[in-house]
Amino acid sequence: MSLVKFIEFPALGDSRGSLVVIEGNETVSFDIKRVYYIYGTHAGVSRGFHAHKELKQVAVCIAGKCNMLLDNGAEKSKVLLDSPTKGVLIDDMIWHEMHDFSDDCVLLVLASEHYDESDYIREYDQFREAVKL
Repeated sequence: MSLVKFIEFPALGDSRGSLVVIEGNETVSFDIKRVYYIYGTHAGVSRGFHAHKELKQVAVCIAGKCNMLLDNGAEKSKVLLDSPTKGVLIDDMIWHEMHDFSDDCVLLVLASEHYDESDYIREYDQFREAVKL
């Protein structure tokens, strides 16, 4: 199974502009219980550096671009998010980091669960131990 799972969102629209529709259990394979976005990230600042025990997420750059590193403990992959019609699935137990944000980057994240600090693994060594189980 591939570490990187892209989701293509169809762009709808006409001469007035474009529209992308994202629906839980339709275009995204889970119920969407939380939505957040990252913007205004300063040059040289990276984000993420954690994994989730159960949470699943889809990340979409709705403006600008950034690089994302995905790591399942056995394989690492770097992906460029640069389109409002392309998302990447961040499955549970995937270490993820976001780097190289453009000045205009808005990174939208759709989450399968409400915020729960106990679901986070914030130390890489602990993540590596957990994925060995």
